[in-house]
Amino acid sequence: MARDSESGLPIEPVYGPETTTGWDPARQLGDPGSYPYTRGVYPSMYTGRPWTMRQYAGFGTATESNARYKQLIANGTTGLSVAFDLPTQMGHDSDAPIAHGEVGKVGVAIDSVDDMRVLFDGIPLDTVSTSMTINAPAALLLLMYELVAEEQGVGADRLTGTIQNDVLKEYIARGTYIFPPKPSLRLTADIFAYCRAGIPKWNTISISGYHMAEAGASPAQEIAFTLADGIEYVRTALAAGMDVDDFAPRLSFFFVARTTILEEVAKFRAARRVWARVMREEFGAKDPRSLTLRFHTQTAGVQLTAQQPEVNLVRVAVQGLAAVLGGTQSLHTNSFDEAIALPTDKSARLALRTQQVLAHETDVTATVDPFAGSYAVERMTDDLEGAVLELMRKVEELGGAVAAIEHGFQKGEIERNAYRIAQETDAGERVVVGVNRFRLDEEEPYEPLRVDPAIEARQAERLARLRAERDRGAVDAALAALKKAAAGTDNVLYPMKDALRARATIGEVCNALREIWGTYVPSDTF
Repeated sequence: MARDSESGLPIEPVYGPETTTGWDPARQLGDPGSYPYTRGVYPSMYTGRPWTMRQYAGFGTATESNARYKQLIANGTTGLSVAFDLPTQMGHDSDAPIAHGEVGKVGVAIDSVDDMRVLFDGIPLDTVSTSMTINAPAALLLLMYELVAEEQGVGADRLTGTIQNDVLKEYIARGTYIFPPKPSLRLTADIFAYCRAGIPKWNTISISGYHMAEAGASPAQEIAFTLADGIEYVRTALAAGMDVDDFAPRLSFFFVARTTILEEVAKFRAARRVWARVMREEFGAKDPRSLTLRFHTQTAGVQLTAQQPEVNLVRVAVQGLAAVLGGTQSLHTNSFDEAIALPTDKSARLALRTQQVLAHETDVTATVDPFAGSYAVERMTDDLEGAVLELMRKVEELGGAVAAIEHGFQKGEIERNAYRIAQETDAGERVVVGVNRFRLDEEEPYEPLRVDPAIEARQAERLARLRAERDRGAVDAALAALKKAAAGTDNVLYPMKDALRARATIGEVCNALREIWGTYVPSDTF
């Protein structure tokens, strides 16, 4: 029976030379680690060492999250990935009225460098790679991390990790923006320049398609709109006077891995190929590292179900396998209970063990790009590449990613695809095990992890003590310097760091920038 892919492209019942139009198995695919990087960004890939095993974690207070990080490290995770609560993501202090009811709920509450110090207490920042899922206030969290490293005696040149720092996708799919696009892009360029000068091993942005996929984007839309955002960031940095090879090697990406293994493998291969060509042909990048699309993957939270949650263990294993076969550089595997609540210690450990089984008990690390030359995967790669390029062309015709966002193009395309998926699921055409097929008459009880609501009051008490103890004059002077830089053309990260060192809070720093840059209000066309 004929079937379409997640991107709406046809899947042939059988692939061979006669169905793989335009593709000759003998054509030059390139070797792993060489242009156009279809087969992977490194020559040896996992035969040298496996991908970085990250676990996305953070909840409640910095003390609670610190304990979870230490458990994950003890269980073998090789990289931390920090989840921040919504007030932190939106640039508000925990005692702000708008933060009420959200403190510590979907991530850890960080109000000042004092909280960041507690979050990484006892964790050596020169040996651990840390990824921070933070966007509009990304500069603040990076600078706090740098300040804590200084206190540990760790030089900034030894820090490794990533800040997500991808505000464009917030306007498209997620909504945790603060400032309008123009100053947000200016802040991104300032981060690029700051890190190049002082934190050279840090990945300054993780251009994210994951959240678009969670909002309903197809694989083709996920890649096309993510790469279009990447192009916008490159153009912004070039307009700020930077050379492409000065910042492009530190760009990274963040994608989802679904249960549809073949299309996901093809998606990752097509993404590498398109990005390499864009960087070489449009931007004239010379450094091979500027051409490589390095990416982190997270298994698809949107595919997890609250019904029969243990089945999510199987889904996550399949999704993780898709990411590995597609050549990811790092991976987070979701916990099976995330559709219900925050993961328990046991479920987080099981998620990590899933990666360890893939790395150490299967043979997927024994050879590079095992699907190379597959009639099916190579044809699907070509089909996806064509669909991606067509969507990217439409974005360009609208004037680029920001102009397309202002037209509501990406958001509208994603919403239409999400509606299609919902209709297919409701009609039973798209099978979701335990939801519209193979259901139980009665679900088994499950006791989730819950966040203590008293956290909000405790964070407010910490903020009150901080404000009483610090030098208010030093804070005010630093914030005034920050506003002056924001109103001019100086790099805002330097006065921002001074303000954070003086123990200014996230809310105070973001409010100072709000005074100068304003806040983003979505268009009615959305």
